[in-house]
Amino acid sequence: MNPFVTLLRRNRNYRNTWVGQVVSEVGDHFNNIAVFALVVSTTKSGLVVSGVMLARAVPAVLIGPLAGVVLDRFDRKRVMIASDLIRAVIAACFVFTIHRHGTWLLYLLSGLLMGASPFFSAGRASILPAIANKDELHTANSLTQTTQWTTLAVGAFLGGSSVAQFGFELAFLFNAASFLISALCISRLHLPGRGFRPLRTSHTEAEVVRPWHEYREGLRYMRARPLILGIGGISIGWATGGGAAQILFSIFGELVFDRGPNGIGAIWGCAGIGLIAGSFIAYRLGQRLSFDGYKRTIVVCYVLHGGSYIVFSQMRSFPLALLFIALSRVAVGVSSVLNMAQLLRHVDDRYRGRVFSTIESAQWSVMMLSMAAAGIASQSVDPRLIGSIAGALSSTTAIFWGWAHLTGRLPEPTPEGVPPEEVEIHGEPAA
Repeated sequence: MNPFVTLLRRNRNYRNTWVGQVVSEVGDHFNNIAVFALVVSTTKSGLVVSGVMLARAVPAVLIGPLAGVVLDRFDRKRVMIASDLIRAVIAACFVFTIHRHGTWLLYLLSGLLMGASPFFSAGRASILPAIANKDELHTANSLTQTTQWTTLAVGAFLGGSSVAQFGFELAFLFNAASFLISALCISRLHLPGRGFRPLRTSHTEAEVVRPWHEYREGLRYMRARPLILGIGGISIGWATGGGAAQILFSIFGELVFDRGPNGIGAIWGCAGIGLIAGSFIAYRLGQRLSFDGYKRTIVVCYVLHGGSYIVFSQMRSFPLALLFIALSRVAVGVSSVLNMAQLLRHVDDRYRGRVFSTIESAQWSVMMLSMAAAGIASQSVDPRLIGSIAGALSSTTAIFWGWAHLTGRLPEPTPEGVPPEEVEIHGEPAA
C-alpha cells in the first residue's frame, strides 16, 4: 500500500492534522489570489503589491520570536486552535475591502492575518515528531510538504478562476470558513501523558516576566549546532531573491503577460505543481541519501532553482514561462523536504517552537527587504530584469552551503528530534 495512504489510515492524530491543513491552505491561496488580483487590477502598481507583501512580512518578523516562546511554554494544541479562530475572524473582514478606494484596510488585515500565523505554522512543525513515530516521521514530513504544495497548486488555480467568475467575496469567505474547519480538526488531536505541552524545566521569575531570556536560549541552542544554523542560513539566502519573486508572480501574471487573475493563478499553480513533483523526488531521495549526499543535493537544488527562475523571467511565451517556473519550484521542493527532515530529526523537543519560528522570522525579514527593493524597482525597471537579479541572488545560497560542506563546517549532529518516550507514539488507533 502507498506509504502516504497507510499513514493517514493508521495514524488518527496525523489524519486530523492533515485534513485541517488541506482545507485551511486551500483557503489561504484563495485569499492570496483575491488580494493580489484586487490590488493589481485597481492600482496597476507593483509598489502597492510590494506594500501588501510588506504588511504581511513585518508582523511575521516581529511576532515570530514571541510565537516560538509561547509554543515552547504552553500547550501547542491550544495555541494552534486560538490562532485558527483569530484568523477566521480576520479573514472574514477582507470582504469590507472590496469596494473601498483606499488600500489601508488591505494592509491592516494582511498584517493581522500574518501576525497570527506563526503560532500555527511553527506549532504544526513542532508537534509533528509527537504525532508520528520515528518510522513514520520521514513519510509524515514528506506528506505534509507535498500537501502544502498541492494545496498551493489547487488553491491558486481554483482561486484565480473563482475570483474571475464569482468575484472576491466568495474567496474571502471560504478562507474564513477554512480556518474554522482547521480549528475543529486540531481540537480532535489527543496524546496521552503530557499531551502537547513541551518538555520544560520550571520557570524562574525572570523567565516568566522576561520571555526574551528564553528566546536567547533558543538562539544559543541554534548557534551551537552548525547544521541547524546552516539550514537557517540557506533559508535566508533563498529569501534574498525569494521576496522579489513573490511580488513578480502577480506582476508577471497581470501586467507582463496581461492575463488577469487567471494569469496570476496559473503562475502560482504551476509553481505548486513543481513543488509537488519536488516533494515526491525528495521522498525517494531521503530514503537513500547519505548525510554527505544530502548536503551535495542541496547545492544542486539551489543552482537549478535560481537558473530556472532567470529563464522564466525572460520567456516571451506564457506556456514556456510556466514550464520554467515549475522546474524552479521542483528544486525548491526537493531542498525544502530534505532540510525539514534534518530539522525534525535533530531539533530537541524543548526548542522546536523557537527554532522553527526563528528560521521563519529570519526568512521573512530578508524577504521583506527583497520585496521592498523589488516593489520600488518595479516603478522604473523592467520586471524581467528584476526577475533575473532575483534568480541570481537565490542561487548564491549554493556558494555558502557548498563552502561550509567542503570545509567541514557541517558535521552530522546526534539525533535529538525524537526523544525515546515519543518513539512509540502512533496516535490513537484508526476508527
